[in-house]
Amino acid sequence: MAARGWRVVLGARGVARVPREGDRATPAGWLRPVAVLFRADRVVRPRCSLPVRAIGPEDGWCDAPGHPLYNRFVHHPFAASAERLWREDHAYDLLAVLDFNLHPRASGRGSAIFLHLMHDDARPTAGCIAMRPAALRRFLEHLAPGAGIVVG
Repeated sequence: MAARGWRVVLGARGVARVPREGDRATPAGWLRPVAVLFRADRVVRPRCSLPVRAIGPEDGWCDAPGHPLYNRFVHHPFAASAERLWREDHAYDLLAVLDFNLHPRASGRGSAIFLHLMHDDARPTAGCIAMRPAALRRFLEHLAPGAGIVVG
């Protein structure tokens, strides 16, 4: 797939018109990047018009549908299920949080939908959108306020 000429990969199960937590599909629709997270120990701070935050080893994202912090940034240790943002692989060294299921949140509709770095082998994601590092940096640098990505 391509986004303005850039190759992207989507979820292993393709695009979902009715997304559910853990379905391994990328939600269809208009997804707007709202914030950028990065690992300062691995990459330089990205230039972009969005809020930017460095992540640390304790940072995570709640994926427990019944929890009040579902689909929100959290810190480990965390009592409920939460994905770790600080990973051994490089997928989350630079990522944009997409506005899917943020405001309002629907329990079980899906969480942690990010625009992140593609693995070297370009394997599908768990439901996110992934781009090569140089392409993601260029995308973020040129992203106009309020711009989004159309999926499906």
